[in-house]
Amino acid sequence: MKINNNKGEIMNKFTKVGLTALAGSLVAVSAQAVEMTASGSAKLTYMSKHTSETVGNPFGMNSSVSFSGTGEVNGYATTLLVTAADQFSGMSSASLSVDFGDMGKVTFDQGVGAGGISTIDDKTPTANEEVWDGLDAVTGTANGLVGGGNGGVWVYANSYADYNLSVQLSKGNRVSSSDDAVSGGHSGSSWDFALTSDSLMDGVSAGIGLGQLANGDQSITTSDDTDKHSVIFANYSVGMATVGYSVAKVDKGITGKSSEVAHAFGVSVNINDNLSLSYGEREVEYEHDDASNVTEDISGFAIAYTMGSAKLSFQLNETDNNGGTAAVKDENTEIALSLSF
Repeated sequence: MKINNNKGEIMNKFTKVGLTALAGSLVAVSAQAVEMTASGSAKLTYMSKHTSETVGNPFGMNSSVSFSGTGEVNGYATTLLVTAADQFSGMSSASLSVDFGDMGKVTFDQGVGAGGISTIDDKTPTANEEVWDGLDAVTGTANGLVGGGNGGVWVYANSYADYNLSVQLSKGNRVSSSDDAVSGGHSGSSWDFALTSDSLMDGVSAGIGLGQLANGDQSITTSDDTDKHSVIFANYSVGMATVGYSVAKVDKGITGKSSEVAHAFGVSVNINDNLSLSYGEREVEYEHDDASNVTEDISGFAIAYTMGSAKLSFQLNETDNNGGTAAVKDENTEIALSLSF
């Protein structure tokens, strides 16, 4: 009688086959539970700057790809969004959201801009970009734009009787960190929120935002360790036109820094289903400690023609007293072709 000494080996093979089949079934279940989608965009631009600036090649391109997966985890709708944008600068962002139904949605944001006061920093209507887009940023100023970033923050969102609330909380610097890591810099806490509604009256969209953001001066006794941000806006649409107005303030707690008060208005008109144009202005008063206030005047004109997933746009933005410095001018002209996939 011949004894089969390969019994253990045969059983191991059956075990491997069984585990492989189980693993395959789990993959199938996971694939059914989560639906992945992908989208992309590309923007080709021609830019012309102020005559005081040296410009080399005026042509450039930005591209991005976004992956979104949505499914149920323990009975709750969960969404993961990952966006890789502008491969030449290495920019990327991501967010993870869990929707608890009537109890609201909780999101951990790594730069997507899921909520908070920064979502309403400038809601004046425009056919393309904001009137300050492309103008030279001045270090230490914000053009009266509220918000302290969206990296490494928690966002809670919910709706109550046609009012939409978005609260953002963070500890330390608002920067994106990988797992098993912490950010450097200060350890102060920040909070902000935006409350908006489209149901106050026919054609009106309005909102208010407040925030108290850590500025990194926790160790300086002569300064306040937070900056106060506030904004209010209202837009009214009638027929083909939309007009809007907003007021914002960035009250800086750091000694020697200017506070900023911004008043802005804009009007946009949809000529037809494809063509739209807009004009807007923004005044930012820089309130210096020595009372030598300076007002920056920004204006912008935009026109856009949309054909399905393609858009051709023209934007002209210019400013006087840029960044609160008297007699400093800047301007930016941009022609762009944008494609969505």
